[in-house]
This record gives sequence, C-alpha cells and structure tokens, in this order.
Amino acid sequence: MVILTINNKTVELDISEDMPLLWVLRDLMGLTGAKYGCGIGQCGACTVHVDGKPVKSCSLPVGEIGKSSVITIEGLGNDPVAQKLLGGWVEKQPTQCGYCQPGQIMTALALLHEHERPTKEEINRALSNHICRCGTYQRVRNAIKVAIGSTDDE
Repeated sequence: MVILTINNKTVELDISEDMPLLWVLRDLMGLTGAKYGCGIGQCGACTVHVDGKPVKSCSLPVGEIGKSSVITIEGLGNDPVAQKLLGGWVEKQPTQCGYCQPGQIMTALALLHEHERPTKEEINRALSNHICRCGTYQRVRNAIKVAIGSTDDE
C-alpha cells in the first residue's frame, strides 16, 4: 500500500512503489494536467511539485516520495503567486499547442516561490530543461515577467 498526499488530499493506493508518479496522477487520479512527453525526464511536460520543488513525474517512482506533498497544476488553488503567473500567461498568450505549458508553469511557479524577482538568466536556467515544440520560449519568459511586475518584453 502506498500513501500519498496529492493536492492536499491523502490517498491510499494498492500499487507497486516502482510505478512512476505520472501514471498515478493521470491513470489512477484522473489528473491529466501533467503530460507524458519523453518518458525519461528530459522534456519537462510532466513537471509537478514535490514539497514545492519541480520534479519530472514520469521518472519518479512513487516509492521515493515518502511523506512529501505532491502538487499538480490542478492543485494550485488560490496560491497568490500562481494567480499572478497565470495572469501573465493570459496576458502574453505563450500557449500554442499547450502540451508543455503545465510543466513550464509548475517550474516557473517554483522559481517565483524561490526568487521574488528572478533575473533573465535565472528564468532561462530554471526553464532550460523544458522542451516546447512550438518554440514559445520568449513568450513564456514574458509571461513570467508580467507575474513579477516587469513590463520589459523581449
């Protein structure tokens, strides 16, 4: 039996501890915000938070989570930083196909929780392990800048 805390709810699952977290989220919990991309933790489409840190859920066995709290994009709720970030996303419209966006938002949110006003270099470094097949990196950075109150578009 694996016991997890996902989006502030405790769930008990009769699964193998080797099962990747992404399978639990999507297939067992019906939380489809995190996407399956590469399956080896390289593209970032599956990014969620574990104790506030961005992790690639496709390559994280649930047995390694322990008592940590998992938050998915569906669980952002009323987090004021998340609301600012999502406002930036609405204003700058970085979404094209949208497949990578939940993962990029989760990584950007972790960055903003860690750094109230990250530099361009910190933003680039944080998002460097996300792959967007539509190439919307510039608009993603601009959306993050809106969230921190900057009007400097690239």
